[in-house]
Amino acid sequence: MDPIVISGLTAATFTTVAGLPQLIKSWKLKETKDISLWMYILNCVGSSLWLAYGILIKDLPLMFAQTLSL
Repeated sequence: MDPIVISGLTAATFTTVAGLPQLIKSWKLKETKDISLWMYILNCVGSSLWLAYGILIKDLPLMFAQTLSL
């Protein structure tokens, strides 16, 4: 596999799972008051824009990661 694609998939994996620790902590504690709503709104807008960009340039790792992130 192409090293560029591997690096893209690796980056996509890390950025896609970045929110999991917060999700797990919130789930266990049943508490979300300390989570910033604006962080999630901005993340969703950013992921949507990255997804659109990935579609336009036909970049599979980017499309895959942003679809999972959303």
